[in-house]
Amino acid sequence: MLDTEPDLSTRLFSPIDFTRGAIAAVSGGSDSTALLLLLKQHLDRTASSAKLLAVTIDHGLRQGSAAEAQAVAKLCAERGIAHRTLTWSGRKPSTGLPAAAREARYHLLAEAARAEGIGLIVTGHTADDQAETVLMRHARGRELADIAGRGLAGMAPATLYDWREWIVRPLLEMRRSALRDFLRHEHVGWADDPTNIDEAFERPRVRAALAGESAGHMENALRLAGQAAVERRQLGASAADLIHRFASQPCTGLVRLDPAMLTADDGRAPAYALRILLATAGGGAFLPDQARSEALLGRLKAGFLCATLSRTVVDFRRTGLFLRREARGLPPAATAVDNTIWDGRRHITLNDRSGALLIAPLGVTAARRLAIDDGKTPASLMRAAMAAEPTLRQALEKPGSPQGGPGSLAFAARPVVSPFSRFLPSFDLAPARAVAELIGASPLPASPLGGHSAD
Repeated sequence: MLDTEPDLSTRLFSPIDFTRGAIAAVSGGSDSTALLLLLKQHLDRTASSAKLLAVTIDHGLRQGSAAEAQAVAKLCAERGIAHRTLTWSGRKPSTGLPAAAREARYHLLAEAARAEGIGLIVTGHTADDQAETVLMRHARGRELADIAGRGLAGMAPATLYDWREWIVRPLLEMRRSALRDFLRHEHVGWADDPTNIDEAFERPRVRAALAGESAGHMENALRLAGQAAVERRQLGASAADLIHRFASQPCTGLVRLDPAMLTADDGRAPAYALRILLATAGGGAFLPDQARSEALLGRLKAGFLCATLSRTVVDFRRTGLFLRREARGLPPAATAVDNTIWDGRRHITLNDRSGALLIAPLGVTAARRLAIDDGKTPASLMRAAMAAEPTLRQALEKPGSPQGGPGSLAFAARPVVSPFSRFLPSFDLAPARAVAELIGASPLPASPLGGHSAD
């Protein structure tokens, strides 16, 4: 029988800082319902003033989902917990539905968190979910080498969403069966989502396969995840060290690497650091292909070259190894929208909202007029990098305008760490922080996991 004394909730939640409250994602299933009740126990005992809001996302994908949301609302009312149901509206995709639903779910949860001034979202992912995730990625890893490496770490204990809200998973070491024992002890029921057994989708197929295996099979998957997580953090720390030691930014949009970085570590760290910097310079949401990146690293070790990978120009000269956004595929002139990401690389904030602003790349012609010279970096490289930066269309049409350069007074364009700007697993905090410091991105918000700066 599961230990239902306060020690359980203390063990699960004591490492988490609830000073600013928490959003609990509650679907009505066993895992999230147990999460909610255990969290309420913990907060009542240790932080009674902390705000707790349960949020149920109704995806509108099947009959019965609205009734399940109502059942959660009823349970919350009985337990004195604030509750809100949010609906995923609009057209649903015909393919990739689980991924789209996941994205919509986190978007709605983050909106609720921002509306309440809460920076923490808590979810009920369990050890069972972790094992399924690892086995799914292991299967894909037969074709995708990077997933077979970094991805085998599974879900992180915490993930930063949109560089703002932390998503924390305190139940990753809890088995679903134990949580159901707890609910039975509390005389609380739960809903069973029929899509969880619909083998038209990948996760239910893996879940069914796991159910037919011995307990050792799941334990092996969890052991694999734990080992991969340690290796991923170590790799990230090594890559961060290389970035701190060998990377600089001569001007906005241009990264210089000391060629010594290429041979400073005989392990995987140089290739990993290069992949992160390539994605960041090019505005890529994902790291470039591992095999192609390692091949590029080998060519760079052999001597000077100019190549393009992941929308990034890699220009190796006597003065250093330079990375910048290539000129192809830049966004066309478009109306600026506040609080959006431009070209995957710049967070746009409008300072002048008196009228529609058109933002476009500065371009080569306008970049040639910029007075750029740091005495160490070829001016041609700096101008090529600045040509890919956003500016006002008005400035391009009226070169004498006082708003004529990137970063005009009418708007701010702050760099973002592209591959980690949407989802940043806590495994990757060290390299994300190193790149953020390098390019001048917003600082990372403090982790809610006490004493875990990069864990």
